[in-house]
Amino acid sequence: MPTSSVPPRSKPSSAPPPLDIAVVGIGALLPGSHTVEGFWHNVVQGRDLMSDVPASHWLIDDYYHPDPSLPDRTYARRGAFLDPVDFDPLAYGIPPKSLSATDTTQLLALVAAEQALRDATAGDLTRLDRERTGVVLGTSSLELLCEMTNRLQRPVWLKAMRDGGIPEEQAQSLCDAITGQYAPWQEATFPGLLSNVVAGRIANRFDLNGPNCTVDAACASSLAALSMAAAELQLGRCDTMLTGGVDTLNGITMYMCFSKTPALSPTGDCRPFSQDADGTMLGEGLVLFALRRLADAERDGQRVYAVLRGLGSSSDGGRGAVYAPRPQGQERALRRAYEQAGYGPSTVELVEAHGTGTKAGDLAEATALVSVLREDAPDATSPWCAVGSVKSQMGHTKSAAGAVGLLKAVLALHHRALPPTVKVAAPQAALAAPDSPLYVNTELRPWIRGTSHPRRAAVSSFGFGGSNFHLTVEEHRPPPGVESPPRVRTVPAELILAQAGSAPALAAVARELADRDEPLETLARESQRSFTPGPYRFAVLADTPETAAQRLRELAGEIANHPGQAVSRPGRAHYAGPPTAPGRLAYLFSGQGSQYPGMGAGLALHSPVALAVWDRAADWTAEGGPAPHRAVFPPPALTDDQRREQSEHLAATDQAQPALAVQSLAQLAVLDSLGLTPDATAGHSFGELVALHAAGVFDDHTLFRLATRRGELMAAAGADHPGGMLAAGCAATRVHEILGRAFTHDDVWLVGENAPDQAVLAGDSDALLRCEQALASAGVAVTPLRTGAAFHSPAVAAAVAPFASFLDVVALRAPTCDVWSNITAARYPKDPDGIRRLLSTHITSPVRFADQIDAMYEDGIRHFVELGAGSTLTKLVGRVLAGRDHRAVALDRPGPHGVTALHDAVAVLSVHLARPLAYASLWATHPPAAASPAVRDKARLTVPVAGHNYGRPYPPAPATAR
Repeated sequence: MPTSSVPPRSKPSSAPPPLDIAVVGIGALLPGSHTVEGFWHNVVQGRDLMSDVPASHWLIDDYYHPDPSLPDRTYARRGAFLDPVDFDPLAYGIPPKSLSATDTTQLLALVAAEQALRDATAGDLTRLDRERTGVVLGTSSLELLCEMTNRLQRPVWLKAMRDGGIPEEQAQSLCDAITGQYAPWQEATFPGLLSNVVAGRIANRFDLNGPNCTVDAACASSLAALSMAAAELQLGRCDTMLTGGVDTLNGITMYMCFSKTPALSPTGDCRPFSQDADGTMLGEGLVLFALRRLADAERDGQRVYAVLRGLGSSSDGGRGAVYAPRPQGQERALRRAYEQAGYGPSTVELVEAHGTGTKAGDLAEATALVSVLREDAPDATSPWCAVGSVKSQMGHTKSAAGAVGLLKAVLALHHRALPPTVKVAAPQAALAAPDSPLYVNTELRPWIRGTSHPRRAAVSSFGFGGSNFHLTVEEHRPPPGVESPPRVRTVPAELILAQAGSAPALAAVARELADRDEPLETLARESQRSFTPGPYRFAVLADTPETAAQRLRELAGEIANHPGQAVSRPGRAHYAGPPTAPGRLAYLFSGQGSQYPGMGAGLALHSPVALAVWDRAADWTAEGGPAPHRAVFPPPALTDDQRREQSEHLAATDQAQPALAVQSLAQLAVLDSLGLTPDATAGHSFGELVALHAAGVFDDHTLFRLATRRGELMAAAGADHPGGMLAAGCAATRVHEILGRAFTHDDVWLVGENAPDQAVLAGDSDALLRCEQALASAGVAVTPLRTGAAFHSPAVAAAVAPFASFLDVVALRAPTCDVWSNITAARYPKDPDGIRRLLSTHITSPVRFADQIDAMYEDGIRHFVELGAGSTLTKLVGRVLAGRDHRAVALDRPGPHGVTALHDAVAVLSVHLARPLAYASLWATHPPAAASPAVRDKARLTVPVAGHNYGRPYPPAPATAR
């Protein structure tokens, strides 16, 4: 048909008002989980939930063939499927005999609806104003309709048998056998196979008196339903709306539809936005949201997950095939969404895309996104917006796809995390272009954002027939006195603490804890809540209940057999008895060279106080300094060259020093929340600045300014006098013996003594190379250091005077505890002028770290906690104090998760330092776990309900078994 000749309407004189709709409740049943918490665990862990089609859906031998051209065969045999849910029909008012006459989508939607409603009402459904609550869901035809239609094909079967010469009696008998493969018709069948009754059954069971209906916009159904639900709220016709998407239709009919399009992956996987993408895979699931107007939710003190701001919809119009995606149509939806939201797409940092993994679909979507985002920020020189698709983990959930994507985006905002998209070794060309504003986020990363605006995400969903939807979502920053919903706890290992008055009693406690049958999280929380550092103490770290039980039993045996022997196994277990001399505590701060991309990510993802420091630093960078989080948490590198470039960028002096300052400040905030106070502080090289801050000499913003200025000046000095540094694995005296006359030259210097077996050289690159060769020839291990210049040498003297001038205008205070100096191996002076003089000469003076640690030990320091990046100082302390009683532990290690390193440090301090800590701060955003709201105390009858319809005898047994 010809396209319309009607001219386009003029642009409206004013944009529609923002939605300002709050997500106050969520329910979800998805592959791999029956809870919202389980879904988020699967997302952040990057779990691949694809599997072979289960026999409950259809038999692979009956329908699969790799040749896509064969009639009535599918070339796909994999997908993502729901695990059975324990469903109590009587609890939902469904007679058990009606289960086989009720589509599984209707049954499971009741469970997801109850989850969402209970979440929205804090578990008390009596708080719900049912008169003004409605339900609009996205769905499509139900599988039961197909099954009951199949049952009615008896005349066709009978005719074929008669035509084939089968005797009438035998043909009738065979037809009876075929009919027996399907559920019989009954009174409940008609409502049980209607898609609109998915919503109607929810409204009926929970007595919701607002509108109820379903919407079918193919794979855009979820957001189409949300659009209607939002309109009900905006027009004031309802105060609460239940909306989302439901789809359990993964029978052979759906596989055949997608196979003959064709759209399924011939390699059996879904890889959105990857160069290797070759099609989608099918999934199933149900996600429901309880929505309210934001003003009403805040007025009533409700907990809000996120805020919906703008919703744009469009059709592709009259060009192209009805099933072929058009970038121009999608662009319209995007522009309309941001017009309503009231902000530009350049402020959005996460797009949960439709991302099906089909080449045409992904290309059209990437083209539209790049066009609209680049239009809003034409001068941007690097990608700023993460793009991904949960379909990489659980396939295309069709009518539920938009709701699943929205769930991922809402939880990303709520947890302030950028979740991963898996299976992308190399992004498609449209996203790999140098000027693309988008990058595929393949790793879990903290989401850093200053106060200029809240975190913002967007969700796209598109359907056959040219239906396009784009939704903008914003982080909720609650008003004073209103709590946010709890976050999902995703730490990889928990910490169990215990104490007793004697070693035998403590061994008995360990055995008792090992025998407890309760979740590891509960065991850890309760043990920390009741812990006080008694005479005998232990700590155990474990990632599973089984590991915890094993380690507790092993430790019980050690305590019983060797009660006077302390145990210290990092990352596993610690034990100590009464300390004869507990000793004092010192913080040590690492210096430049320890930094690495991703440092502190685990801690920032888990701890709100740590993340808040990175957020504040994002505001500080507005004053003209570098943005530490952009160098520390860059877009994930997919090649060795990219990884090397990111490491080199962060190693630059003007980047490394501010970044290390923020990293250390984040760790300090966590230790402060634990109520820990050091008796002394010290740092290595740049770390001495942080040590002074930790002792109260200047505030955190001043530290960042000093780090930024020091980094700039040292980078400039290094540029004028290029050079480097290297560590020699021997004493300084041995270096002198080997190099002899080398130190008489002006191009290499001994600038550090870190341990009895480590000295550091700095100087001209060519001179250092000669020294490296000479030392290696003498059998000395040599390690080049990642620095931008010959630090702590005359080569960077140009930085001293301007840094001293900068210090003159910075307000300094007397330290509140001892600060030990690298230069003098003694305490810093108390007066600000003395501090300035010592600090300004620090840039060019050799570092006497080994002497400094010796002096601190002589002063009674026995416990060292390393802050910053890595564990280099912890290892150096061990070598300096070898054979002397002490404890050293690092808060960051590149290998283990950041929270595991924190838990190990807390374990050491709790057991060996024996100081009480505020353990509740480790659970700040994680209140005690509650039972799933859809689970009752005592179910009268439960049956397993999954994606396939309940009670049907299909699929038939294989022919060989008949």
